[in-house]
Amino acid sequence: MSAGAKLTGMVVTLVLAFAWGTLHEPVDYQPEYDQDSVTLDALPSLPDWAHSDLPDFSTFSDTAEKKSAFFSFLYPRIVLANTRVLMLRENLQTLEGKPELNETERAWLQRQAERLRVDADLASTEMYELLNRRLDVIPPSLIMAQAANESAWGTSRFARKGNNLFGQWCFSAGCGLVPLSRNEGASHEVASFESPYASIRAYITNLNRHDTYQALRNTREQARTKDRFPSGTALAQGLIGYSERGAAYVEEIQSMISYNNLGYYDQQYKSLIGERDSLPDLLQLATAGEDAFTPGGIAKNEG
Repeated sequence: MSAGAKLTGMVVTLVLAFAWGTLHEPVDYQPEYDQDSVTLDALPSLPDWAHSDLPDFSTFSDTAEKKSAFFSFLYPRIVLANTRVLMLRENLQTLEGKPELNETERAWLQRQAERLRVDADLASTEMYELLNRRLDVIPPSLIMAQAANESAWGTSRFARKGNNLFGQWCFSAGCGLVPLSRNEGASHEVASFESPYASIRAYITNLNRHDTYQALRNTREQARTKDRFPSGTALAQGLIGYSERGAAYVEEIQSMISYNNLGYYDQQYKSLIGERDSLPDLLQLATAGEDAFTPGGIAKNEG
C-alpha cells in the first residue's frame, strides 16, 4: 500500500474516531489537570515515544549540555501536543462552517465546551468565538522557559517522581505528591502525570481555559488576526497570575527566553507547521516518529 493510501485510510479512521469519541465517556483524571485521554479520545493514539519517562538531568555536570538535553527532550513533545490541539481546532472550524450539525457533531462540540469551560449556547456564534480563542497552541519558547523554571531543569522532586514540569496542583487525595512545605489545613497536592508529555498537555489546557490567563489568550488571538505567530515573550505578559511573584515572575520567564535563545524553537516550529493546517498534514505529524519533530526533521522524511 502506498504512503498516500495509508494516510487516506488514517484520515477516514480519524473522522470516524471523532464520531465515536462523542459517544464514549472517559473517566476524568482529576479536577484541574486533564490527561490527553479526557475528551480527546477522538484523536489518534499517542506514539509510543510520547509515553517515555523524564531523563535524569541531574547526571549532567556541564550546564550547557544539561540545557541542550532538556530542550531537545521537550521540543518534540511540545510540537506533538500543539499538533493535536490544531487537529481539534481544525475539526472545530469544520463544524463552524456547517449550516446544521447532526447529533454526533453537537455532542462533540459540547464536550469541547465543557473541557475548555466555555459557557454559551450550543453551536452559537459566541460558542465558536470562545472555543476558537481557547483551542489554540502555545509557543515552544514559553513552554520551555516555564518548564525549566518550575522544574529546576527537570531535577525537582515533582519532576522526577511525578513528571510534573510546571508545578501544577490537584485537589483530590492521592492525585499527586504532597508538598513537604504544605501549610497545615491545606489539601492540595502537586499533580503526578503518566509522562512528561501529559504534563505539557495539561499545562496547555490550563493556559487555554483558566480565567487567569485571559490576557494571554487575547494577545494570541490578536496575533492570529494579523497572521502572525505569537512569541513566547509576548504571551508571557499574560502570566501575571501564574506565580505569587507577579511581574517579577513574568520578567524572569522573559529573561530565560532571551538568554537561552528560545525564540529559535519558535522559528523552527513555524517552519515545521507552515501551511500544514489541513487534517491530513496534521495527522502526518501526530503519528510520526520522534525524529520527525526535531528541528528540520519532517523535511528529512519528505526528501
